[in-house]
Amino acid sequence: MKNKNLYNYILTIADNSLILAQRLGELCGHGPNLETDIALTNISLDLLGQTRSYYQYAAKISGEGKTEDDIAFLRIEREYKNCLLVEQPNTHFGYVIGRQFLFDVYHLMLMEKLQNSPDETLAAIAKKGIKEVSYHKRFSSDWVKRLGDGTEESNTKMQEAIDDLWRCTDELFFMTDAENAMVKEGIGIDVSSFKGKYYKEVSEVLKEATLTIPENKYFTKGGKEGIHTEHMGYILADLQYMQRTYPNMTW
Repeated sequence: MKNKNLYNYILTIADNSLILAQRLGELCGHGPNLETDIALTNISLDLLGQTRSYYQYAAKISGEGKTEDDIAFLRIEREYKNCLLVEQPNTHFGYVIGRQFLFDVYHLMLMEKLQNSPDETLAAIAKKGIKEVSYHKRFSSDWVKRLGDGTEESNTKMQEAIDDLWRCTDELFFMTDAENAMVKEGIGIDVSSFKGKYYKEVSEVLKEATLTIPENKYFTKGGKEGIHTEHMGYILADLQYMQRTYPNMTW
């Protein structure tokens, strides 16, 4: 492979969007109302569009004759580099919104920095996607406030989701070997540099939503290094079914 570190670095970003898009795709036709259903589907499509751009670039630099479809559909579980947060299930609507919000705040901060990368392709993808990610964050933040500062039941469910998902947030800022290598080359982003800003912004929204900020001292990690939860296998079973059942199929 021409540049293994750059290839793996791209996957740490792209796989988050792919797996979250797949999770949101499960909700198509199951939203609480038509407007929200369409909004979540569109967010899923936005993320898939970004994923395609990343995978096309990864395929190009791999030097192994891979295609974007190979990268998306023909890897085994341990080869996916997404964080654990995005693979968490759609337990109820509060979980969907909580997961989206906790990821969106991070994602926008990453895109804002990545658009200034000297790697022209990564910068271009970030510049193109930043407007979409800005909308994603606005959408999920507004819903966190509506549910948190809504009825007693909506507040309880939103708090339940945040309490449960909070353990997955610290991994967002864990730096893999590929990320550290790309930072040294001046191409990648040191995500640990905006960890404090992330928690400050998230906390401000939670306070406005009349939600309690979790005080977890235990955080889970492993996804960015290919060690996933039990949910990942089921996600890939759905995601990869057509490609593995009908190899070399073209659209």
